[in-house]
Order: sequence, then C-alpha cells, then structure tokens
Amino acid sequence: MKLLHVITTLDVGGAEMHLLAQVRGQTARGSAVRVAWLKGAGTLADDFRAAGAEWVGRVGSGLGLPLRLRRHVAWCDLVHSHLLKADMATALVATLMGRRDRLLSGKHNDEQVLRRPLVSFVHGLVGNLPARTIVLSDHVGRFIERHGRVKADRLTRVYYGIDPAPFERAAEALPAERAALRAELGFGADDVVLVCVARFAAQKAHDVLLRAFANARERTEGGTVLRLLLVGDDPFGDGRVKAEAVARELGLLAGNAVRFAGIRRDVPALLAATDVFVMSSLWEGLGLVFLEAMATGLPILSTNVSAIPEVVVDGVTGVLVPPADDEALAEGMLALAGDAETRARMGAAGRARVREVFAVDRMVEETLAIYEEVLAAAR
Repeated sequence: MKLLHVITTLDVGGAEMHLLAQVRGQTARGSAVRVAWLKGAGTLADDFRAAGAEWVGRVGSGLGLPLRLRRHVAWCDLVHSHLLKADMATALVATLMGRRDRLLSGKHNDEQVLRRPLVSFVHGLVGNLPARTIVLSDHVGRFIERHGRVKADRLTRVYYGIDPAPFERAAEALPAERAALRAELGFGADDVVLVCVARFAAQKAHDVLLRAFANARERTEGGTVLRLLLVGDDPFGDGRVKAEAVARELGLLAGNAVRFAGIRRDVPALLAATDVFVMSSLWEGLGLVFLEAMATGLPILSTNVSAIPEVVVDGVTGVLVPPADDEALAEGMLALAGDAETRARMGAAGRARVREVFAVDRMVEETLAIYEEVLAAAR
C-alpha cells in the first residue's frame, strides 16, 4: 500500500510523535510512505526518514500548495491528513483530483477554534469530504461530531498507542544513572521532582501549574523539598517566555526550584529520573505524554478534562483535579509528594494499563484495517 501523510507541522508535539509511530509501524509492515508538512522547521524530518518514509518534505502553503502536493496525492493509494490546516488543504487537493474516496482525516485534539460558529460551519463542509475520519478518543469523536459537524458514521476511534520498551528500560536503569541525571539537573537525591513534558501552549496552562507549585512549596512539611522540571518549548510563539516570566514573578527561578530544560531527546531518562508527572491542561485530545509517563511508572497528576479520564483512571493510575484550579492542583502535589507508597502503586497500575489498552501494535493494526476498508470501497 502506498500511503501519503500530510500534517501541518513536523516539529515535536503529540500529533507528530503519534504519526512517527504510525509511519514506523506502517513501513515495517510493507507500506511505502511519504510525509509532507506545511509549516515549521521540520525538526522531526530525519526521524521520519529513519522510520522508513521514502520521502519527507515541506510543501509550504499559499497558492502554490496544490501544485506541490498534487504529484504526491497522485502517487499514493490513500492520503491521510492530520491537524486542521493540513486537513483543509489536503481535502481541497484530493477533491479537485477526484480522489475524495481515498482521503482520510486524523483528529488529534478537541480544537477549540471549532466552537466558533463560522469555523464550525466551514469545517462541516470540508470535514465531511474525507471517506473516513479517525479520532484518537471518544471525547474527540463527540467534539468533532458536535462542533466540527462531521457525520457520526464517518468517525472511527483509534486510541493512541506507544512502544513502552524505551520507557520501561529507562525506569529499570541503575540507581547511579538516575542519581547522576538528577544531579546534572540540579536536583537532590531526596527531592520530590514533578515533571511536565509539553509544548508551552495556552492549552497546557503553565501559569496555573506554576502558581500551584509555588503554593505547594510554601506548604511542604517534614523537610520535603519539591522541584519542578519543565521540558519543552514553543516554536510558534512566546509561551515559554511568558511561563518564565511567571516563574520569575513567583520567585521560583531562585535556588533551582523550577528548571526549564527546553526540548530534549532523552525524555524516557528524564521521566525515569523524576517522581510525579503533572500537567494542567485546559483541554486535551488524549495526551500521548501521559502514556509515556505511565509506561515509565510515574503517577499522573492532571485535570479531569476532555479525554484525560479515558487515559488516567482517577485514584488508580493518578489524581485528577478541576481545570484552572491552582489550589486543587497544589493539594494534589502535596498528597503525592508526601506518599511514596501511593506513588509506587499508581505507577505500577499505569504501566499495566499502557500495555493492556494503549499498545502501539494494536494502534497500527487498527489503522491499517481502516485503510483497507476505505481502499476496498474506493476500488
């Protein structure tokens, strides 16, 4: 099968990392794959080539996009678009070429812009062009049906999946390796380190996270030292700059209370060197990084919004609190920081849940089965 994936960006993010896993699985099963992206630096391009994609390139945007994309659409058996801008552009090209019956869309988030009436109306016209739309959670499916105005019979849910092996290996590393990485980051052996791996986007509400952390640090007892490690950046805006300003205002940059680590390629090791994964999302399509943290054996502290409760079982694999509530988030930090036994129990439950529900092979096979159905109908 010859597959073309078109995505808005090819920089580090949940949708992009999900697509990388799909491409790796699809090429391993004998498919020929090309990957086109519209904007951004394409920092993951080499990773996609290493995953087996035979062509990876930036097609840009504007009036020349249809011509640049046309030859790749003509080459493939099926084209699968990802994220709103790529969805719109690819649907236009595929429709003009008479290949709507070989077009799929992938919805990776509950995009809040779809709540706007005009955007919702336009999306209803374009969003029903693909033969099938794959959503990554039940929540996103309901959201796309209601606000994206896509017909329910065109929607199919396929949960994200990951290969847990790199995260499990990191978790089983020698204590000396973990201690060395903590020391490199400026954290003590007995500190309780919270970690957030996320793009500095408004959706992630880093300001709420930082206020909650400042609150929790002021209330720690028994000599407990709390630290916060923030991994990620904002290649399309000033989100990180704003977060650093909030941390500075709260006095969290002094004494290495908060460490801004930027984009890192050793995420499994960083997760394994910490104690609790925390994220204060206002909405979340699924949250690939939750799966990575759970596979590492970390308990999750996050918000009970969107699809997060489909991933994190409150009280079993983590603690969920209301969104935009820094007081509740601080309480969660204190509860987990003070109870190593609960952290270990939740971490073990999270590792088991990833293997049972969110396996990468299951994700790849389910997606390829949908491709076969669409292709059979097109033929």
